Amino acid sequence: MQTKRTRRARAGFTLIELMVVIVILGMLVALVGPRLIGQTDKAKVQAAKTQIANFSMALKLYKLEFGSYPTSGEGLDQLVSNGKENFLEQDAVPKDPWDNPFMYTAPGSNGHDFEIVSYGDDGSPGGSGYSADIESWNLAGTS
Repeated sequence: MQTKRTRRARAGFTLIELMVVIVILGMLVALVGPRLIGQTDKAKVQAAKTQIANFSMALKLYKLEFGSYPTSGEGLDQLVSNGKENFLEQDAVPKDPWDNPFMYTAPGSNGHDFEIVSYGDDGSPGGSGYSADIESWNLAGTS
């Protein structure tokens, strides 16, 4: 039969056991944390590329229905508010992963029918790395 003192000693964790667990958790966060942060940035770039590709497909369907692409003034909003058909599966045009609007121009430069651009992490034209522009005509060229 166990005494009260023995049961009480086995009921909880000692201070040393708790400190060891905290140290181990701290080491895991220190090792895994920086890797996850880099993956988040890569995921945002990939999400922007995917959304631009979706817009491009929706714009091509729009052209089949209406005979031309929306003008720059009408913008991507025409994909959801054209009075005839919603070409996106949403009620509004989504923003890029950095919560900035996508830039749409039609006709685009360099002979493109249209251009869709996300300005990346910094939200302004130009930049490098995760702040580089992601352009509809150059999706393979951005990292």
